[in-house]
Amino acid sequence: MKDHAAHRLENKIKVFRAIHDLTQGELALRVGVTRKSVNSIEKGHFVPSTELALRMAAVLECTVEELFQLPEAAKPGS
Repeated sequence: MKDHAAHRLENKIKVFRAIHDLTQGELALRVGVTRKSVNSIEKGHFVPSTELALRMAAVLECTVEELFQLPEAAKPGS
């Protein structure tokens, strides 16, 4: 069983991409990474840097907190 930080971070990238009618490739181009990087973040295999999370949120017109969340079990007091 792996215990990586990526498995403790949930995201709504796919939802916000759909709202803005963006493919992974289009989002990647706008934030300056590869499509594979967006895919890895979206699937929870990789945690983005703070800078990348902020760029993604700006492009997707949402807050970082709307885009990324800790699962209930990982929140303090849970």
